Amino acid sequence: MRLTGKTSALAIGFLVSAVLPALADKITIKDVTGRSVEVNAPVNHMILGEGRQIYFLAALDKEAPFEHVVGWRDDLPKADPESYAAYLAKYPDIAKLPTFGGMKDGTFDIEQAVTLKPDVILMNVDAKTATDEAGYIEKLAKVGIPLVYVDFREKPMENTEPSMRIMGQLMGKEAVAEDFIKFRAGSIKRVTDVLEKNNPPKPVVFVERAGGYSDDCCMSFGDENFGKMVEISGGKNMAKDIIPGTFGTVNPEQIIASNPDQIIITGGNWDKYVPGGAWVGVGYGADLKEAHRKLEALTKRPAFTGVKAVEDKNVHAIWHQFYNNPYQFVAIQEIAKWLHPDLFADLDPEATFKELHARFLPLEYKPGYFVSLKDE
Repeated sequence: MRLTGKTSALAIGFLVSAVLPALADKITIKDVTGRSVEVNAPVNHMILGEGRQIYFLAALDKEAPFEHVVGWRDDLPKADPESYAAYLAKYPDIAKLPTFGGMKDGTFDIEQAVTLKPDVILMNVDAKTATDEAGYIEKLAKVGIPLVYVDFREKPMENTEPSMRIMGQLMGKEAVAEDFIKFRAGSIKRVTDVLEKNNPPKPVVFVERAGGYSDDCCMSFGDENFGKMVEISGGKNMAKDIIPGTFGTVNPEQIIASNPDQIIITGGNWDKYVPGGAWVGVGYGADLKEAHRKLEALTKRPAFTGVKAVEDKNVHAIWHQFYNNPYQFVAIQEIAKWLHPDLFADLDPEATFKELHARFLPLEYKPGYFVSLKDE
């Protein structure tokens, strides 16, 4: 539902005094789009424009990640049901949280958002165009609700650190944010230092985004997100010069002609989106034997005919949601091991992910995020 006409005026007139605090110090935050936004901080109530924003919210508030969440988008149970189930088991009250549709698809209910009296609405930057076109920022401003953009998807290697700092400011967790940023940077440095010292040849890598999600082939990444992670990990992203932006598509003939040395397919449990689909269900506590079977099945598609990576069994699957959270450093370590197994024989991405959980996250770690055809 959108805030328009007479309903809009009534909602704004009735709620404006309730939403605006009588006495509050404000801070000015510069979000990832460069906007200066005044926010009452630390925030007491926030709306998450995407349920998967809990990935970084939890990293800053290990003890009570949902304490100040008054509403969130409804995507987490569908996009990552295992993580949702784990959070639900620990925090059963999240089942009662009001849920929203997305701004990008026009199903965000702004009147519902106003009634929840949030101090801030947190949005991913990829929703900015839809938000601008619908005039949400201006409508929310009339009732004193600021909207702040963060980004872990469009340009995550550029925007993860500033986004975590923004969240630290909003939550009054600046020290935790800096601790996380330091851990992340150090984890990436364990890869880049070795590559800089040894300067190994760079294998050509094709990254397929959500392989098996549909019958179409093949979505991939340009010079960002998983495409950039491959480059940081010592590989050459096959689609870098084919896809001009972060996301795009390559055709099967381009894959066969490029003959990649390595193939990495992003996966997850998308049974609520594509029941019984060919996707590889890696993720929190996943069945890796079944994931291995489905990964091997994807290599039989025409796009991979005669490709070197398939012949050498250098085909791997990795948790898709690394593309949308600040844990990309774990993916970088795993990709580096796949691309340069001798150089990174002593690197243990699983241990890094366990340490991340132990230090920053409220959930107990469970394996299941990676699988390779070379695995037993």
